[in-house]
Amino acid sequence: MRGGIRAPVFLMPELSYKIMTAHPLMCPTPDTAALPFTTQLDLSRDAAGLAPCIALVGCDGSGKSTLTRDLTALLARRAPTRSMYLGLGTGDLGRRIGRLPIVGGLTERYLTAKAGKAHSAHSKRLPGIVTALAIFAFSLARRWRFARVLAFRRRGIQVITDRYPQAELPGGFDGPGLSWTRRGSPLVERLAAQERAMYQDMATYRPTLVIRLNVDVDTAIARKADHTRPLLEKKLAIMPLLQFNGAPIVDIDATRPYAEVLANILALFPFEVLL
Repeated sequence: MRGGIRAPVFLMPELSYKIMTAHPLMCPTPDTAALPFTTQLDLSRDAAGLAPCIALVGCDGSGKSTLTRDLTALLARRAPTRSMYLGLGTGDLGRRIGRLPIVGGLTERYLTAKAGKAHSAHSKRLPGIVTALAIFAFSLARRWRFARVLAFRRRGIQVITDRYPQAELPGGFDGPGLSWTRRGSPLVERLAAQERAMYQDMATYRPTLVIRLNVDVDTAIARKADHTRPLLEKKLAIMPLLQFNGAPIVDIDATRPYAEVLANILALFPFEVLL
């Protein structure tokens, strides 16, 4: 049984239950033949003295949040480990606003339309100052969370992130929200330039490993029924293009049952971390 990992050896009770309900006898054998890594992940500090950072990226519905939580819980049993959400959170914010009585639905539709226009490939200009300031504010919040990730890593605490900022493509998708290739008012263009510099700075800190969770659009829709199909299709098309400044990337088939996905990810880590 190549690479087999028995769930009771290292999993916390609630995670062990999650595995064993899908596979009553043991955690599924990791499909190591399908993994591009030939050696296990080095969890020592890098040349800059930073503790490891493992970034989980992928389209909505790929399981990033659940895997981030469970991996953090598992790795924390052997070494100080924290998790951090590095997305913008705009989608969840809009859905929370949409649940407000009376004005919620109208406000959500207005914000969604503004965001869609700002990120549309057909738009040739930057948004107005109000929308631009809102986008810039969300990027500032992301930058603040990223600074916390660096602070943890400098203290020797490894970090598992849900998403990771990139400076390769503008218009959302964990990159700058304001496209520096478009024209707008002088003030908005200045904001776009500052935002781009912010993302370029974050991108210089490459994660130790990027785990790219791959799903098809039907799986994404089934898991995120409140998302629109065209947006998910666009995200699925963009994700393979992102290189995260040359960081090592491992592709994982996230359409598989959760227990199998988790086992394949755990196979990347040094065995002694999980015993």
